[in-house]
Amino acid sequence: MTASSTATAFAAARAEGRSALIGYLPAGYPSVEGSINAMRTMVEAGCDAIEIGLPYSDPVMDGPTIQAAAQQALDAGVRTSDVLDVVAAVAETGVPTLVMTYWNPIERYGVERWAGDLAKAGGAGLITPDITPDHGSAWVEAADAHDLDKVFLVAPSSTDERIALTAEASRGFVYAAAVMGVTGARDATSDLAGPLVRRVRATGDIPVAVGIGVSNGDQAAEVAAFADGVIVGSAFVRCLLDHAGDEAAGLEALRALTTDLAEGVRRGQN
Repeated sequence: MTASSTATAFAAARAEGRSALIGYLPAGYPSVEGSINAMRTMVEAGCDAIEIGLPYSDPVMDGPTIQAAAQQALDAGVRTSDVLDVVAAVAETGVPTLVMTYWNPIERYGVERWAGDLAKAGGAGLITPDITPDHGSAWVEAADAHDLDKVFLVAPSSTDERIALTAEASRGFVYAAAVMGVTGARDATSDLAGPLVRRVRATGDIPVAVGIGVSNGDQAAEVAAFADGVIVGSAFVRCLLDHAGDEAAGLEALRALTTDLAEGVRRGQN
């Protein structure tokens, strides 16, 4: 299967004069098949790319909402091979499909083996929140060999030198974590996001997507006014958690939220 780089999603959104909407859910919640159905619903309702979380037992950055869903997936026995199955199923929709994971599971799996299997599944690449380009040479080499996106993170605390290094090493986009601390939906967007995006853009023309706790269309519009991409995670996960045991209702809530967010990124044309 040929992977689609996230660069295609950003280019298509840019041609429409808007930001891309990137949605995140952990693989395996509420079940492997249930997570596939949920992500496909998000694509149908307007997500331009999908981030698939690899459930991890000791998350550093994830807030309580994502932690709760990921732990339930782990308790149900979801493993790395299941994540690759989810990637393959979601990539069939044609949207760029990435995995977001902490580094330990990839080291255990084998970096080269992981890159090869991810590419075979149609994955676009990997978001690595806990490694930096200068400490991720094994992944950089393997990703380049398999033509995979390498998405590294920057934060408001990153130095200009660090931002430049990260932007140069990234492929696909740079993930701007514009809120200090763990992830999670918030009532207001951060005033740190805009300046961080401008600092990344000063280094070159790679797209910059912002993860900031966006939970509704109005917040998406606000971020879309200055960023190339709007990343939403906890709000999507909350839809499923709030409708645990009722998959149809969870999918309906996901569809409604995605539609609202997709309309938001269009209102916030930059």
